Amino acid sequence: MSIVLFWLLALLLFALATWLGQRLGLIPIVSQLLLATFGIPLLMLVWIEPHWQLSGAQLVAPVWLHNLYSLGFAMLLGNILSDVIELRMDRQSLKIALPSFCVPFVCGLACAFWILPTQPWLSSLAVGLVFAITAIPVLYLYLLHIGYPPAATRRLVQTAILIDLTCWTIFGVAQGSLHLNSLLIPLLGACLPLVFWVLRLRQPLLYSLSFFLLLVVAEHYKLNALIFGIGYLFCMARLKMPFLLPMRAGLFKCLQNYLAIPLILTFGIVQINIHSAVDSLGWLPLTALLLLPIASKVLGNWLGLRWATPSFAGASRWRESLLLNIRGLSEIVFLNLLLQQQLISPALYFALMLMGLIATLMPALAGMNRTLVNPSPTGKEPLCQ
Repeated sequence: MSIVLFWLLALLLFALATWLGQRLGLIPIVSQLLLATFGIPLLMLVWIEPHWQLSGAQLVAPVWLHNLYSLGFAMLLGNILSDVIELRMDRQSLKIALPSFCVPFVCGLACAFWILPTQPWLSSLAVGLVFAITAIPVLYLYLLHIGYPPAATRRLVQTAILIDLTCWTIFGVAQGSLHLNSLLIPLLGACLPLVFWVLRLRQPLLYSLSFFLLLVVAEHYKLNALIFGIGYLFCMARLKMPFLLPMRAGLFKCLQNYLAIPLILTFGIVQINIHSAVDSLGWLPLTALLLLPIASKVLGNWLGLRWATPSFAGASRWRESLLLNIRGLSEIVFLNLLLQQQLISPALYFALMLMGLIATLMPALAGMNRTLVNPSPTGKEPLCQ
């Protein structure tokens, strides 16, 4: 009963933080990150552990919670990966994406090999990818917040899709190379749209609903959900099949903001002892993990934006560099994936999540924090609105 009460309390706190954040002009993911990084650890330290006698391992132990986590994880990952189907290759976006990915990725690899403790090569590769990742949904919301020109918005979002698709694909293939079955089975599942097409089944909802259901199964059984999701959506794009949410957009968004995101954030953070995490990592690696990802990402963004033509007259490279440095939800999902598979330590998870919070707040601290007033021009409901 105490475990159920804790999770109900956590969901209530996230709902309250979301509401307060909206009153202050913050988008939900920012206020949720603030609560997860500072509020939940404080709650664990001063109340849950000393008075309820519950550890983080006990709080995430129930089977029903793991099933709920699989569902929430599939919802968020599926919505993020669904942007793959919106990818339209553009030379200018590619010019921005190449340095924006390569510079922080190389910096992350160097940090993993020379600053962090010795770890498996897949973990080092994952650290490099975390340095490079950009949050597509949160970037899209920020661009809407500041009334960015539609053509420039499209270019930056397409750049973020290219970067994230590269990150997810590299990690999925590298992970699958260690366990061939975990690569082959998801690839077979990704061909399901082709089977539907041969059977003359053309209902878009069938394709999308099957995608989310199989994503839950892949995550639950520790198969390669990334390869499955990317492959499945590429098949849909090839067949020109539109992607639909499995339920009304408003309900789906509500479940994400008030259930899936709080669940995933809390699931990761309660397993971390903040004091031991900082002590085990050391101040030099912690400082490097807070500063180097942001500095290398902003530099890579600036080089890419300098290489490409300006998105519009008067466009600021530094302003767009900060926007493309946003981490947010994409990084959280990726970090939770790494933590659940024990590819990164709790200390590394906490440091990188704190870095993601700082990076996501930087555009707002730079003054790009106007309240959203315009609806989505594409008709697609943005994540975490």
